[in-house]
Amino acid sequence: MFSLILQTKHKSWIYLSLLGICFISSPVLAKPDSLKEVTDANWEEILTGEWMIEFYAPWCPACQQLQPAWKEFADWGEDMGVNIAKVDVTEQPGLSGRFIITSLPTIYHSKDGVFRKYQGARTKDDFLSFVHDQKWKAVEPVSSWFGPSSFLMNSMSALFKLSMFIRRCHNYMTEKLGIPVWGSYVIFGLATLFSGLALGLLLVFIADFVFPSRRFSSPDYYPKKQTMDQARLIREQEDATEADGEEDDEEEDHDEVWRKRRGSPEGRPEPRGQAFPDDALRKRVVGNRGEEEEEDT
Repeated sequence: MFSLILQTKHKSWIYLSLLGICFISSPVLAKPDSLKEVTDANWEEILTGEWMIEFYAPWCPACQQLQPAWKEFADWGEDMGVNIAKVDVTEQPGLSGRFIITSLPTIYHSKDGVFRKYQGARTKDDFLSFVHDQKWKAVEPVSSWFGPSSFLMNSMSALFKLSMFIRRCHNYMTEKLGIPVWGSYVIFGLATLFSGLALGLLLVFIADFVFPSRRFSSPDYYPKKQTMDQARLIREQEDATEADGEEDDEEEDHDEVWRKRRGSPEGRPEPRGQAFPDDALRKRVVGNRGEEEEEDT
């Protein structure tokens, strides 16, 4: 009986030892990472709820110094109901342009799509106080014109993506294909030139389609134009005829004035109602001269 009890205890210890070994050797379930990664694909998630977002670059020394405090702060995010995230601007150029990141690291606070730039100290306690005490309410929010979902910032995001694409193409041509740097610049210059010409032609076609010319939009354009030209010619002819008539009237008035002056021997105009023909006028002038000669003698 005693031996049976010893065997039973021995087996129990063996089972407990095996269970302890299995528990120790089994992989420990790691706590899920509370620090979220925001990309160009899921950035719209930050428009709802409360977020603290860090924009960083792996090569930035200040960003590297901030990482331990930021990870500790992220461990408290779930307890406070705040999402803690980070954005690698080297991998997400669209978000860099969307938020106009000019210095690293840059931290934003977001509450239901309203963004505020964090300007305080960069320690875990300061981050916790900023969120828990709602110090973010004293910070002026970003204008809706410059919000990440505005048309202007969407355009900036597309521009930054295009610049990054061009940079990658340049690196590929110079490093992989062995094209010299100046050759890459020439290629991009020609591509810019031809794309500009194509865009200009496209705009011209769109303008002609939206605002077509009158000669194509109206079937009566050419008959109306011909009628207007004929009316203009007729008006010019009438003006020329009136000008000729005025010149003729001026000549007649001049002849009449000269004729009246010749009618008086002293050069005075002839009294109204008297008119002398040319022969009578000549005889009168000759008679006056004869009288003057007789008086002289």
